[in-house]
Amino acid sequence: MTARDQLNAEAAKRILITDGAFGTEIQAWKLSEADFAGHLGLTKDQKGNNDILALTRPEVPEKITRAYLEAGSDIVSTNTFSANRISQADYAAEALVGDINRASAKIARRLADEFAAKDGRPRFVAGAIGPTNKTLSLSPDVEDPGYREIDFDYLKEVYREQVDALIEGGADFILIETVFDTLNAKAGIMAVIEAGNALGRDVPVMLSMTLTDLSGRNLSGHTVEAFWHAVRHARPVTIGLNCSFGAEQLRPHIGSLAKIADTLIMVYPNAGLPNELGEYDEAPEQTAALVKAWADLGQVNILGGCCGSTPAHIAAIAAAVKDLPPRVLARPEVRTRLAGLEPMIMAA
Repeated sequence: MTARDQLNAEAAKRILITDGAFGTEIQAWKLSEADFAGHLGLTKDQKGNNDILALTRPEVPEKITRAYLEAGSDIVSTNTFSANRISQADYAAEALVGDINRASAKIARRLADEFAAKDGRPRFVAGAIGPTNKTLSLSPDVEDPGYREIDFDYLKEVYREQVDALIEGGADFILIETVFDTLNAKAGIMAVIEAGNALGRDVPVMLSMTLTDLSGRNLSGHTVEAFWHAVRHARPVTIGLNCSFGAEQLRPHIGSLAKIADTLIMVYPNAGLPNELGEYDEAPEQTAALVKAWADLGQVNILGGCCGSTPAHIAAIAAAVKDLPPRVLARPEVRTRLAGLEPMIMAA
């Protein structure tokens, strides 16, 4: 059974749980520059380069991943949000991109397999890919709207390097997350497709959009409905939202997406909105209650947390939805027909 089939089979039985934040959990370790840099001999300071810990302090991402699995995660993601050539250039660590991704994926794979062996319940590894700090859709120069720092082919190759290493390390899926630019996501999708073609097998992709305002659009101007129709051709194993806001702010947009997507819905919101110090105060029980409301309405298949969420948040979410049925997927042709009728329904 392929990873896609296995995930779909498990998701038909119950609401699955993914993991929570890495960044805020790593901050709690209060690591020094020496912790991040290790003995790699890089020319720039590494403090804040969370991804490189897979090489210099592997016990940190390992203990965080283990804590999420103990909290009930069925899916754990790799600590590789910024492990790409563009982002690692800030740390002069571009040459380590492959090593970082392979090492991080191996950590997650080993722990996922360890927990699966204990109780026979499958655990999955999602190879996480962030959006980079570049955008293909918008110019960074207000005086030159046509200017782009990079082009589509370059970004695709940046992603391909990361995708290949994550697969080699043992990732089941590639998670293209925090999508603020739909064209960036398409470059990532193309990289995954090409990687799968090279291997001669299906490499399932997970897609997670992030909203830039409460109207429900990302930075490139797409609503959740437009985003779905722009990426549906890639047959994502999951589609959903993460980051930007807490569960309360995402509520109407989850409802909209759940009506039209013919694949699994995965949502992992922030633990509320940050306070004036940039910290997240929403208690695990509060987050769990908010996401449970989506489950009560039959709108979700996979739940987890993003910024500010902890293993305690994941445990609370898992407990809150353990007896609730998962969202039922309608046949693709039904979803297509309903989506086509929506403009007429709205106009009536």
